[in-house]
Amino acid sequence: MLTWLVNKAFASVVRTGRLTVLLPGGEALAFGDGSGQPVRIRFTDRGSIIGVLTNPDLRLGEAFTDGRMIMEQGTVYDLLCLIMSQPSEPRKPLERFIERSRRAWSLWRQQNLPGQSRRNVAHHYDLGDDFYALFLDPDWQYSCAYFESDDQSLADAQLAKKRHIAAKLLVRPGDRVLDIGCGWGGLGLYLAEVADAASVVGVTLSEEQLARARSRASRSPRGDRLDFRIQDYRAVPETFDRIVSVGMFEHVGLNFYDTFFATCRERLTEDGVMLLHTIGSSDEPTVTNPWMTRYIFPGGHLPSLSDLAPAIERSGLVVTDVEVLRLHYAKTLRAWHDAFDARRAEAEAMFDARFCRMWEFYLSLSEAAFRHEDIVIFQLQLARRQENVPVTRDYLPLAEAALRQAEAGTARKDAA
Repeated sequence: MLTWLVNKAFASVVRTGRLTVLLPGGEALAFGDGSGQPVRIRFTDRGSIIGVLTNPDLRLGEAFTDGRMIMEQGTVYDLLCLIMSQPSEPRKPLERFIERSRRAWSLWRQQNLPGQSRRNVAHHYDLGDDFYALFLDPDWQYSCAYFESDDQSLADAQLAKKRHIAAKLLVRPGDRVLDIGCGWGGLGLYLAEVADAASVVGVTLSEEQLARARSRASRSPRGDRLDFRIQDYRAVPETFDRIVSVGMFEHVGLNFYDTFFATCRERLTEDGVMLLHTIGSSDEPTVTNPWMTRYIFPGGHLPSLSDLAPAIERSGLVVTDVEVLRLHYAKTLRAWHDAFDARRAEAEAMFDARFCRMWEFYLSLSEAAFRHEDIVIFQLQLARRQENVPVTRDYLPLAEAALRQAEAGTARKDAA
């Protein structure tokens, strides 16, 4: 019976490629058309197989993390790419009904009030700076880089990301900037030191990130312009000329999109401009992967444009530019994954082997989704009034060129 169930389930999913599934008793089942790189997995017990068959989105990651599904040939990234790259078919009415039901349940459960938001952030971002130092670039950028060429290094691509965002923000000398979800402070430092913002308030809910951001600000020649805080975005009292949020919106929760955009509009001056950089889906609205929300990003949700647009419209903000970055995050994740693999023994000494398998699955699942599914980065430029930004995009290369010159000047000052 188990053999029949495995054959039925995997044959319906794996139509191309080469996948071999080893059952606990040693029986080997082959799937696919025999093309491409072979992938071979082994289940150690019947329970892990039943779990994957009944709830693959959650149980596949659990089986790998717990060591109950073992990669005999190829990596878990290879397995995920094999599954995600299969020819897609239109969803059937029953599948659409189930998807809508799952989304409604997820929406009901996702109550990211301030206290819960802080606990969600601590779950992921307070693992310790020593851990994140294993794989992040020297500026501690933990979001999608902007690769201007295929051979660009991760550090240079992260610098290009900050430059691209600052150009879209149209930061002027004298501007007050709010950075919602400031991380370890890298973008805030760039806006103060390079873009010449008069002041930057960076808010985070992570104690670990705050400590490093403040330490970096204390060593900055523009440290007096930087104010990093533990503060929920809903509690920020001041108004700002510019607002930026990079890699934080995924944690807001679908129930709070109206609150987020209404708050941003209230915090913007009349001539204000905002840049939102978030992971999202280019497909219709759906439920975020349950393994990811249980083990990596509790309370997280990846929006479709149709999730975002109504909330933005209700807030009174104007959408002035939309850019979709597609494979940039896949390249970013590959760089992180390679760096993590190179220092995996150190990560295992900090935590344990199970934790490392969990992070391997997280990095692999994320990269595969960006390469083979509908996961992208949205950069939305918003304003209080449509005349607050130029009517064409010609300003962007000019602004980026000016920022490059400023970067060179800042580097010379630092060197001196």
